Amino acid sequence: MAEYYQFDDKEIQDALEAAASQYDDDPVAALQKSGDAALMDDGHLVTAGGCITVTVEDHKVCVKLPLGLGKRCLRLPTWVPNGAKAEACIYICTTWGIPTGVRLVIRVNGKVVLEKKFGRC
Repeated sequence: MAEYYQFDDKEIQDALEAAASQYDDDPVAALQKSGDAALMDDGHLVTAGGCITVTVEDHKVCVKLPLGLGKRCLRLPTWVPNGAKAEACIYICTTWGIPTGVRLVIRVNGKVVLEKKFGRC
């Protein structure tokens, strides 16, 4: 049975709070106050939710995603050996401070071997 790795709840909460704090003021009022540059702001923001060390099993990495997005196993390229240590990083996608999805990035030896988005990201 696959082991599902989980991200740190505190780091996820910190990422959510950081995203929400970008828009503490009323977004419309903030746009009006800050001039033309703010008109370019579409409200989308991605914040880092932390990284964890995972072990490749059967050429897959299994993680429990935050925000109620469930558990997922993702197949890696076969050149990544079973038993290899990898780094899984999660990024929280938001619009106007409201979470809309996550981006998962898996690195082996510092190189990205997989990136997958869940929800609207």
